[in-house]
This record gives sequence, C-alpha cells and structure tokens, in this order.
Amino acid sequence: MKKILFIAALLTAGVVCFAQQPAYEYTEAADLTIIGKLMPGKTANPYHRVDTTLYKGFTRRENEMVRMSSGMACVFKTDSKSISIITKYGHYDDPTNTNMISARGYDLYIRKGNTWLWAASGVNSTNKLQKPMTLIKNMDGTMHECLLYFPTYSEEYSIRIGVEKGASLEKIENPFRHRVAIWGSSYTHGSSTTRAGMTYPAQFTRSTGIQMLSLGCSGRCMLQDYFANVLVDVDADAFVFDTFSNPKADMIQERLVPFIDRMIAAHPGVPMIFQQTIYREKRNFDLEEEKKEQDKMDMAAKIFKEIKSTPEGRRKYKDVYFISTCATSSEHDTSVDGVHPGNYG
Repeated sequence: MKKILFIAALLTAGVVCFAQQPAYEYTEAADLTIIGKLMPGKTANPYHRVDTTLYKGFTRRENEMVRMSSGMACVFKTDSKSISIITKYGHYDDPTNTNMISARGYDLYIRKGNTWLWAASGVNSTNKLQKPMTLIKNMDGTMHECLLYFPTYSEEYSIRIGVEKGASLEKIENPFRHRVAIWGSSYTHGSSTTRAGMTYPAQFTRSTGIQMLSLGCSGRCMLQDYFANVLVDVDADAFVFDTFSNPKADMIQERLVPFIDRMIAAHPGVPMIFQQTIYREKRNFDLEEEKKEQDKMDMAAKIFKEIKSTPEGRRKYKDVYFISTCATSSEHDTSVDGVHPGNYG
C-alpha cells in the first residue's frame, strides 16, 4: 500500500511540475530586426554572413565559417516573463578553446536606461541541441528591449524565439547607427570568448552605439582575392581589417597593397582602418614564434610607412589608416591558449 501511495505521489508531482511549464508561441528571428549582418537581404539563409552559392573560391573550411552567424544578433521587445529558443542547426564546431555557450549558444542583453545589461546566456547539451531551451525566466512581466546574440561557431537553418502565450513580441528599429564592416581572424570571429556577445565587434557596438558587421574567419583572413570579391560588394560607412594575424610576412608583402588598391577603387572616400596584429603570448619563450610574429608586425608597419612616404602616396591613401592595438596586459597573461585573449577582444 505504501508503495502504491509513493508512486501516486510521484505521478501527481510530475503533473504539477508539467503544469507549471509555460506554453510558448514562437517567432522566427529573421522576421524581427537583425543587426550585425554584413550583406542584408543578399543571402538565401538569413543567418549566413556570405552566400556561398554566389561567391566562390572559398575552401571547404572557409565555406563553413562564412555561413556561421558570429557577430549577428536580433533586437525585439517583449513583456514575457520567460524566453525560450528552438534552433535548427546546420554545421557546428566543437572548439577546444571556446566556451560551448559561445560556440553554439545564445547571449541575451536587456536595455536598462542607456546601457545594454547582460541578462542570460545558455546552450543545450549536445544531445538536446535542437530541443527547446529556456534562456531566461522569472522576469517581471513589463516590456523590455532585448538584444539576442547568435552563436559564434555554428550555422543555423532556423532560430525561433518563444514568448509565453498571451505575451507580446514586437519588432523594433535597429538601435545602432552606421554600418562598419570588419574582416578578420579568429580574434574577430570570437575564438576563446565565453559568450557570443563578448566578441570584440559586439562589445564595441554596445559600448559606442556604432554597428559592427563581422566577417571574422578563424585562421583564414589572409588578404585573399576571393574575400575581396565579397568586401567590394559590401555597403559600409567604413571598413576595419584585422588582416595581419594569420598571414606570414612574405604573404603580407605580396598581397597587401593590391588588396588596398582594390578596396579603395571599389569604395572611394570610405575609411579603411587596418589593425596591427596583437602580441601573441606564445612568443614569450618560443624563439621561432617570436621571430615569425615580429616579422609580420614589422612588415605591416613597413608597408604602411612606405605607401604614405610621398605626397602622391598620401593623396592616394588618404582614407587608409594603420593603428596599433593593445589587448594584452603588461604581464602578458591574458591569453587563453597563447594566441587568443579571451574576452579581452
């Protein structure tokens, strides 16, 4: 008899728990306002950054990466007390140096005054990736403006955002101004970040209000002509390039000036900002890495000094800038793996 009563109690508890789960109504994220998209309206899949059926020349790996949604997000407002997400994934990575929440998960910010305040992040376990995931719950039921970042190292076929039945989910205008395209290496892509909203283009967008359009391609940003084919077609107010992290010195010497010439011909008068690569901490005691890293930094600096050395060069490249960055501490201990500075960007 006791056993029967115990089973009955468990079943009753299960029914109560089930009844407490809210019912959701789902909306495709692409039907809301997408931000950070390099080529809006020009990809068959709205979560791809480049349409690889139109732009050719990429390796298989590069095809995978430009179809990943890193840097993209959507904005909306809702009075739902909880938010759920259902994702249909395509290709996804399993990186050893990047948090799974960043690689395959979602990162939610909510506006509080003039600040985008972190609210929640999460991802389902691998065997439940395509199942519904409750991202946040127990909110107060008032209207909130939300900024939801998509995964950094995943391709999505569908992203559906769920709010509780009876709650509203409304499309809002893009809260960020301008369109600044940024092409770069794993730093730009978001390698070693803990959350999707911690890539440095995302951090820059939130802190300045200037919209960054990320085309970070981990390990594959080497001034290739076929990437230039994409960038010459991008509508942007300015371009930022993290282009000296991946190529060696001889490749920079061969490719940099033709790349710049092609970009300024396609986008006359548009600022072109090139970043010096950062100090990679794996060079601290590895003499071979030290030489390789310093050679490429020296080559980039040398070329920019040369092209600006004459009045004609200064006129031709007047909208081209070269800046040095500093993402590592003086103790050189910010790296996750000797290369990537994690959330330091």
